[in-house]
Amino acid sequence: MKKAAITIIQAIGVFSILASALSLLPLENWYVRVFDFPRMQLLALSLLCITLYLWLGSKHRRRDKVLLVGLSLASIYQAINIYPYTALAPVQVKQAKQDNRQENELSIMVSNVLMTNQNYGKLMSLVKQKNPDILLLLETDSVWQNALEPVTQNYPYRVEIPLPNTYGMHLYSQLPLRQKRVKYLLEKEIPSIKTFIKLRSGIWVELHAVHPKPPVPTEAPNSKKRDAEIVLVAYDIADSDYPVVVAGDFNDVAWSRTTALFQEVSKLLDPRVGRGLFSTFNANYPPLRWPLDHVFHSDHFKLVQIERLPYIGSDHFPIYIKLSFAPENEYEQEEPEADEDTHEEAMETIEEGVEAAQEEEE
Repeated sequence: MKKAAITIIQAIGVFSILASALSLLPLENWYVRVFDFPRMQLLALSLLCITLYLWLGSKHRRRDKVLLVGLSLASIYQAINIYPYTALAPVQVKQAKQDNRQENELSIMVSNVLMTNQNYGKLMSLVKQKNPDILLLLETDSVWQNALEPVTQNYPYRVEIPLPNTYGMHLYSQLPLRQKRVKYLLEKEIPSIKTFIKLRSGIWVELHAVHPKPPVPTEAPNSKKRDAEIVLVAYDIADSDYPVVVAGDFNDVAWSRTTALFQEVSKLLDPRVGRGLFSTFNANYPPLRWPLDHVFHSDHFKLVQIERLPYIGSDHFPIYIKLSFAPENEYEQEEPEADEDTHEEAMETIEEGVEAAQEEEE
């Protein structure tokens, strides 16, 4: 019995080590990039294997020592990736002062509704409760658009893109919008939105909404187009003269190299750093959760509140954030910065994504 248990632990341990090593490879294939996602799970597996192996194993044989060293390195690597999204790390976005004027605040709710989900009432109740200035809905079709009319009628400004392919997108705003642009950056059926929001104080804020395809066998064989779309948005933002917010389902985790590229090129901040993971997917399987839905912003803002909202019947939890425009504190928060190597990597990412899109069209 003990021998069988040790064999199982060894097998799980080897998997944890290989999965951690695979994620280090600079390859875009889905079966490599998928291991960017479960870093918390791989850390837990590695630590569990170490604990059980020290308890059950002999620890004197060479293979035992090799396994323990490998598991220790895997644990350290995963912990380094996760650390910024724990309360132990310093925050990237400072907390807004309570005396800030409400006219400078901007609240946003992002929800991937799951197109086949029919629990419309749960989402409508949340919208009524949180009453966000901006409501961004993803995977929405015409059925969802019609079902949500009782709450969306309170949002006079909107961009509605109902699609039957799970990439529909609906943006509702209580604040004025201008220059509402729907873009199809790399694929004709995958929209993104760029617009400008007028805060109650009169300040205009640039807003981007995104939802690229994930690198999974049923959607895309690799992450090239997803990565390129994310980096293209970053370059669109890089030279902006406005305060900026980017929101959506990136189909990428906060700690991936692509998200790091996005932040370095765009110079946007992540309010989760130093506060928690706020894992939004998968809502149906607690052991398999990671942060896929994001809100990034320029250093013009500080954080009032961030919250993962309750279950609505989707495979994603909604996320809610309230920001405060505080330009007098500019440069108080350290922006990510891109060096020459970063720009070279980013341009290569875009070129590979464009080539992949062109090959699919042919």
